[in-house]
Amino acid sequence: MNWIEALILGIVQGLTEFLPVSSSGHLEIGKHLLGADVTQSLEFTVVVHGATVLSTVVIFWKDIINLFKSFFTFKKNEETSFVWKIIISMIPVGIVGVLFKDEVEQFFDGNMHFVGAMLIFTSALLAVTMLAKSKGKHISYLDSFIIGIAQAVAVLPGISRSGATIATGLLLGNKKEEVAKFSFLMVIIPILGANLKELFSGEFGGSQDISALVLVVGFFAAFISGLFACRWMINIVKRGNLYYFALYCLVIGGIALIFG
Repeated sequence: MNWIEALILGIVQGLTEFLPVSSSGHLEIGKHLLGADVTQSLEFTVVVHGATVLSTVVIFWKDIINLFKSFFTFKKNEETSFVWKIIISMIPVGIVGVLFKDEVEQFFDGNMHFVGAMLIFTSALLAVTMLAKSKGKHISYLDSFIIGIAQAVAVLPGISRSGATIATGLLLGNKKEEVAKFSFLMVIIPILGANLKELFSGEFGGSQDISALVLVVGFFAAFISGLFACRWMINIVKRGNLYYFALYCLVIGGIALIFG
């Protein structure tokens, strides 16, 4: 893997992690187009995912600090409730990660037909949100669990995590800005947990094919593009315009199905 491939895949990861177009699906497509198994490198995967988590922290650092402060005062308030809802939302993806990790990994085999079908599913999900009428309600504990189920399903390549969680929240009638914020914050701990698990698995650092330059380029490419995409996506959700992303996923999914 060279630094140019790392730059391309880092940008792809950073943009598609937050935009509702499936980062895992696009990395599978990127791997297929580059004709290499680069995105399956443990080191590269951990680094670029860590970069997108860091970009989320940078965007929401004030919110994160306020949530931590409120949560550890052990008082019942809005912020404490929000933290508990995030914790509840992590239960489904935690169950999938612990009990079905091997089964999920089998889908990351470069099967473009499967990725294409899941991108079309993402397209349909985003399109349905145009019919949803916002009730302007806050995310409830039940809503957070349902959104968490959407996040768990989105571990499959081609299903957008942000698209699935934001669309689910909007279909439940929750406030647009709150749904976007919840969607981006709920993924921080699961990704950090998965990365730490890989770091301490004994396998990280074992690859002789990935240079430090490649990892650094991939990290900064994912981090900078992630900052841009996160801010952009928040504004898009506020306007409620996911139509173009639905169309994009439909086109890319169709191409993957036909030429995969």
